[in-house]
Amino acid sequence: MGIHYDYKSTRGMKAMEKAAKRERKLAEKKAKREAKKGKKSYEKANKINVQEPITLDYITNPNKDK
Repeated sequence: MGIHYDYKSTRGMKAMEKAAKRERKLAEKKAKREAKKGKKSYEKANKINVQEPITLDYITNPNKDK
């Protein structure tokens, strides 16, 4: 017999186990990504006022608090 005797009889089950493991990992990654995305606050995003003209000082000033 040999070590490869049961390869064909078990490869379907092994393939299903690998697919389930892959799906589980993807679900964990997605949950982690969603949790991380929820933690970010987009309220402090630097938005440019469209009514205000963009000047060189506005672009290059590193200490701007707008």
